[in-house]
Amino acid sequence: MNYYLILAVILFCYMTFWFILSIVKKRNDIADIAWGLGFILISWLGLYLANSSLRGLLVNLLVTIWGTRLAWHIYKRNLNKHEDYRYAAWRKEWGNLFFLRSYLQVYLLQGFFLYLIIQPVIFIHNQPGGVLGIFDLIGLFGWGIGFYFESTGDAQLKKFISDPTNKGKLIKTGLWRYSRHPNYFGEVTQWWGIFIIALSVSGALFTIIGPLTITTLILFVSGIPLLEKKYSGRPDWEEYKKKTSVFIPLPPK
Repeated sequence: MNYYLILAVILFCYMTFWFILSIVKKRNDIADIAWGLGFILISWLGLYLANSSLRGLLVNLLVTIWGTRLAWHIYKRNLNKHEDYRYAAWRKEWGNLFFLRSYLQVYLLQGFFLYLIIQPVIFIHNQPGGVLGIFDLIGLFGWGIGFYFESTGDAQLKKFISDPTNKGKLIKTGLWRYSRHPNYFGEVTQWWGIFIIALSVSGALFTIIGPLTITTLILFVSGIPLLEKKYSGRPDWEEYKKKTSVFIPLPPK
């Protein structure tokens, strides 16, 4: 069976498993935990099924660090709490079609996007290795910047929220002084870094679909728009918006 088809079938089974688990757990937000872990699974399976190389091991290490941290962060964030407000709203909105729409619009759709985003990684695995070069170094540096922004932004937000005196307030300190979504900026930057690493391999340009997909999702679909809609209309939020860059970290106005 074709290498790409095998990975797609495994990913389909993986997302179906998490959908069944969501029914058992009675909460759809476990899909967010499945997200990072799914990248790890497909990365290592891709390496196993195709060619092993130093570059393949490098990108798998990066994906594993990113996916493990993200999954653990979301798990700890949701622990002993009610289902995330986005999924809870869909539970009410979808009514009798809830299970069908959850399977199609949450799990299978998420699996489809995951498959697009991870293209640079599985392409690297399916090509001859070669020695590491300048694109690998630039990509690794870019990934490192992204990981710093995502992990530090999440840590700063967690610390801010855990302080009872900050209840009902907006975080405007640390990285959040320069970007309204530094963690999202970090996530997107990491995938552009991995794409740059893939450019070390001939014919990798088409894998730009990966970083373009995650960038589009974050900026225009399920990332920033949903969060900003939640705070829209609040005076403190509107003031914060005027002074702070929406995505790319910049000095406040």
